[in-house]
Amino acid sequence: MINQQIATSAAVAFDVHGRVGIRVAQGTPGAAQLRDMLAPFLGPSDSELQLTISGGVTPVPSQSHAEDAYRYTDGSLFLPADRVQVTRTENGFMVEGPGELLTAVVPLLDHLCIRQDTAMVHAAMVNYRGAGILMPAWGGVGKTSTVAKLLAMPDVGFMADDWGFITAEGTLLSYAKPMFIKPHHRPIYPDLFQGIRKPLAPGWLTSAISNVATAVHPVIVRYPRTAAFTRRWSPEHRMVHPADVFGPGKIVPQAPARIAVFLERFEGAEARLERRTEAWMAARIVGNFHSELPLVSRRLIEALGATGLVALGEHFSAKTSVITRALRDVPCFVLRLPVTWSADRTSDYVAGTVTSMVDGRP
Repeated sequence: MINQQIATSAAVAFDVHGRVGIRVAQGTPGAAQLRDMLAPFLGPSDSELQLTISGGVTPVPSQSHAEDAYRYTDGSLFLPADRVQVTRTENGFMVEGPGELLTAVVPLLDHLCIRQDTAMVHAAMVNYRGAGILMPAWGGVGKTSTVAKLLAMPDVGFMADDWGFITAEGTLLSYAKPMFIKPHHRPIYPDLFQGIRKPLAPGWLTSAISNVATAVHPVIVRYPRTAAFTRRWSPEHRMVHPADVFGPGKIVPQAPARIAVFLERFEGAEARLERRTEAWMAARIVGNFHSELPLVSRRLIEALGATGLVALGEHFSAKTSVITRALRDVPCFVLRLPVTWSADRTSDYVAGTVTSMVDGRP
C-alpha cells in the first residue's frame, strides 16, 4: 500500500490523528525509515499544521554562526554535525537533510501536536475494555512485555508500547509503530523466536551492545543506507509490527484515559504502589519523554531553543499544561518494581495490578 503511493505521487503523506500532517518528498534518503515508523498514519491530511521532509538542504543566505555548532536565522536552523536543517514555514516546519530524519521529525511533531492540545508521551497504552490505561516508564522497565500480557486478555486493544499521544480532553491516541523485540522477550513472545530469523545476541550481551548502539547512533543516522543495514542486522533487537503480533483487529485508535501508572525500577525487595498528583505525573511524563529521546533529537531541541526558533520555556510549559488537563480526572500512581525481577515476573505483576485497579478489585 505504501509502495504503491510512493510510485504514483511526488510525496508520501501521513496524518497524525488529524493533528499534524507529514509529507515526505520522493527521493528523500531517509524515506524508508520514515515509512516504517509512520506507517500507522499513512494517508492525506487536512490539518492546518504540516511537517514537510526532503533530502536536499536549501541554502539560506546570511545565516549567523554559533561557533561550529549551529548556523541560523530567525526562521531557520542548520546543524552541520547532524547535516539537518529546520525551517519555519507558515503552517509548521520543513526538515531537510541527507540522513535519517526521524530524530528531527519526532520533537517537531511533538511541538506541533502541543499546538493542537495534544502531547506525545513515552508510554505503553492499552484500551482495556473501554478504559484507557496509560503506563509511562523509563526504557527497559517492561512496557513491551506488559502489553503482551494485557493483550492476552479478552477485549483488550493495543495502542502503544513505546510512544503514544494524549489530548487535553483526556483521550489516549494510539501509535502502533514497530515494536523492538529483544532477547529477554523470548518467554513473553515465544512465537517471534520460532523458525529462521535474524540472530539475536544472548541476554548477557544485550546491555553492552545497547551501549555501543547508543554511542554510534548520532553518526549512523547521518547515512541512511548504513543505518538501514544496521537496523536490519543488529543483534540487539528485531522490529515487528503490532498487527503482525496481535492481529489487525486488536489495534485500536483511541480510548478515554481511566488510570495513569508510572512504572519504574528501584533497589527494593517488593513492589510498591503509591498515589501521586496529576501535577507530579505531568512533570514526570514531560521529563521522561525528553530524556528518552535519542541524543540527536535532544541536541536539536537544544539548538531550537538556543537560536530562538522554538521558545523552549513556552514549549515545555504548554506540554505540561496539556498533560495536566488530560489527567485532571484520572487517578495517578507510581508503581516501583524491584530491579531484580525478570521481565516475565514484572509484566505479570504490572498487568495484574493495573487491571485490578480499573476493575475496582482489591
